[in-house]
Amino acid sequence: MTRRSVPVRIVGAAATIAAAFLLGSCGVPIDAQPAALSRSGVPFNLLDPSTPTSTSTSTPSPIEVPVTIFLMGADGHVVPRQRDVPVSAPDLFTVMGALVLGPTDAEAASGLLSAIPAQTTVLGATISGGVATVNLGTTFGQLVGPPQIQAVAQVVFTASAVPGVTGVMFQLDGQPVEVPVASGAQVPVANTSQFTSLAPTTNSTPA
Repeated sequence: MTRRSVPVRIVGAAATIAAAFLLGSCGVPIDAQPAALSRSGVPFNLLDPSTPTSTSTSTPSPIEVPVTIFLMGADGHVVPRQRDVPVSAPDLFTVMGALVLGPTDAEAASGLLSAIPAQTTVLGATISGGVATVNLGTTFGQLVGPPQIQAVAQVVFTASAVPGVTGVMFQLDGQPVEVPVASGAQVPVANTSQFTSLAPTTNSTPA
């Protein structure tokens, strides 16, 4: 007895009928043709999907303003140089901090130096009644002789470049101290007129 093959068309039709029967038995309605769903039949939030947004944060560059510090030139006179500090902090403390950092590499290569020891720290700097009080670490007090006078001159000229300052008092670790001026005399409050021999030359301008 030979086995007869079933035509492919009959098998396909049978599969389609079976699938339709199963769907009908499961309660899933069968439409004769595609139909649009009503808005009430669309799952929540599919009609107005939110578009993912990405945000990026960046730190704005601080706005800076120029201030003037004074270094020592090879001729023994103080030399004004410009430093840029954040506009939010152009106060005496920030200016003194810029001073104790000393010359840049380019400035040092051109012969400028600082008599202030590199390890000097600024503990405080305030202005009251036209007098600036600069509180420095004890390293500053280890200077003697001409380097001490030059370092004092740098601080006095730098502080006096801040508007409103007419004199400078010094403190070491919070203790008031007298400092030497160009004549060698010790004074409790120093000003630029006491350092005329170290004053900037007429062609010195901030750079």
